[in-house]
Amino acid sequence: MAITKLNQIFEQLKGMTSKKRLVVAFGNDEHSIEATYKAIELGIVDVTIVGDEATIKEVCAKHSYDVSKFTIVQESNEKAATEKAVALINAGEGDIIMKGLCSTDKYMRAILNKQTGLLPAKAILTHVSIMEFANYNKLLVVSDVAIIPQPDFKQKLALVNYVVNISKALGVEKPKVAMIAASEQVLPNVIGSTDAAIIAKMSDRGQIAGCYVDGPLALDTAIDAEAVAIKKLESTVAGDADCLIFPNLETGNVFYKTSTKLANAETGAMLVGAKAPSVLSSRGDSVQTKLNSIALAAMTAK
Repeated sequence: MAITKLNQIFEQLKGMTSKKRLVVAFGNDEHSIEATYKAIELGIVDVTIVGDEATIKEVCAKHSYDVSKFTIVQESNEKAATEKAVALINAGEGDIIMKGLCSTDKYMRAILNKQTGLLPAKAILTHVSIMEFANYNKLLVVSDVAIIPQPDFKQKLALVNYVVNISKALGVEKPKVAMIAASEQVLPNVIGSTDAAIIAKMSDRGQIAGCYVDGPLALDTAIDAEAVAIKKLESTVAGDADCLIFPNLETGNVFYKTSTKLANAETGAMLVGAKAPSVLSSRGDSVQTKLNSIALAAMTAK
């Protein structure tokens, strides 16, 4: 049975006999320690923190956390701690990596380092979010809202594969992927619409396996059956999408922020394409959002 609510991910993870291990890069901050400690208490992951042991113990004492529940790897230097966290993943001592107090640029450099990082040759790193809406009957898996400014055709194919794999991990047997554009018309001078049409035809011909893809679709026809009926569209995907692929970062980012700020959507997110899922949360994220992201990463980690 497909997972349709974020809290169902937590329940499924609790039932697993072995937990994935999360490695926090320079996890000296209260935000990271709080979120990961709650994840441990919920029984969804084990946690290794790479950072300054004295600082981590001080934070745990302040909040009455049992520090023995963490595995701590001592490293007080930000850059070295981030690199050491990546090395632990490469050594098979962790399944998921998470940004702690380290800056985003140092975190990304460590992941993208050609010699010691986590990105396989020719792989595409991108951002995938999972979103829960009060007025939609399932979770939506969406990409890209944070990393690739203007995805080219090859990158869009990679985005389709990533969201399909995540949707399948959530129990959707054959995910329905909507390639989002301003309308359903294929317009030669609108690259988003032509790319969408080509990818949809590739899906029709079996060149993209294990899913249904249609596009271009406007957002309303991707998720609203009434809009589909009014426009008299015939589509396996329209009105019932599991996944949304946006034509560019601006479109995806505006959708994401409008959904969270005005529609109170619950979310989780991670970077995909590397050897391990990467949780890239910001200080502005709620603890629940961070927990959702950790759970999503644990559900999809190999």
